Amino acid sequence: MTTLTKTEDTPAPTGPESFLSVRDLRVRFSTEDGIVKAVDGLSFDVERGKTLGIVGESGSGKSVTNLTVLGLHNRKTTDIQGEIVLDGQELTTASEKEMEKLRGNKVAMIFQDPLTALSPYYTVGRQLSEPFMKHRGASKKEAKDRAIEMLTKVGIPQPQTRFNDYPHQFSGGMRQRAMIAMSLMCDPELLIADEPTTALDVTVQAQILDLLKDLQQEFGSAIVFITHDLGVIANMADDLLVMYAGRAVERGSVSEVLREPKHPYTWGLLSSMPRLGGDTSEALVPIPGSPPSLLNPPPGCAFNPRCRFVDEVGGGLCTTARPELAAGRAAACHLTAEQKQTIFIDQIKPRLG
Repeated sequence: MTTLTKTEDTPAPTGPESFLSVRDLRVRFSTEDGIVKAVDGLSFDVERGKTLGIVGESGSGKSVTNLTVLGLHNRKTTDIQGEIVLDGQELTTASEKEMEKLRGNKVAMIFQDPLTALSPYYTVGRQLSEPFMKHRGASKKEAKDRAIEMLTKVGIPQPQTRFNDYPHQFSGGMRQRAMIAMSLMCDPELLIADEPTTALDVTVQAQILDLLKDLQQEFGSAIVFITHDLGVIANMADDLLVMYAGRAVERGSVSEVLREPKHPYTWGLLSSMPRLGGDTSEALVPIPGSPPSLLNPPPGCAFNPRCRFVDEVGGGLCTTARPELAAGRAAACHLTAEQKQTIFIDQIKPRLG
């Protein structure tokens, strides 16, 4: 059964403009092998009209966090602690009926794979129309007109005809555009995009990103953009949250984090990316090892088994004490500010150019 408990932790920065506020969120799943700590003390805020990027490797807790915001977990097998406040409404204690009123209306999600998110049994037009009729009490004609309007807005050619097509009759890029149209049918104030461009080619990817930015300007939506691609997030987000093993390890504006990263994990992510205009003979620097099991995460800093700078801290602190993420621009790391600056200037910045 879902447990709802308010716990104390270091808060993320909060202001009067915060539309979504997450505080010390902990999400755990019961499995045959034990308890999976999928999210382990996460705090962040998203302002109206702004985009928060969340990056990290697979299994870092990005998607779980946002599925929790939408209330899409099995409440019988999921233990949720902490607070999720959307426009003043607490979501962790909201009933399923209350969440149904919010989903697709005030908050919507663009899923990673539209081919599995869209039902193959119904036309695209029907799948766009039903939420609009449910939440707005619209007639079939009104819903159809709205769906055609949104298909036009996302760049679907011949929307009157494509309204009656099935998902398999759309290309990958068109299905993703249809998913975006569906998510925007009711003008949601919060849009969660879960790696919406992962399966698309570069040209279509750029079109989708431009489309999301244009629609955000038009509707004033807050966006949470989940990805593992720092190149995408650089062009999309205002603020950036770096996650590892269910926790936030670095936070700041996107320019601050990408230009002067302060956590060894963020250094690793940036160093493993190819650079436009860089030396083609220069080898990429991968992060050694693999992400830890969330059934039994390592003690201390979860990144310590893969970190090249553990010896710089000394005293075994990295393996015994878990660093906390302070408010504002911060990184959860035991390295001192002076050590971080020296390592970045001497070892990391030359690679990043």
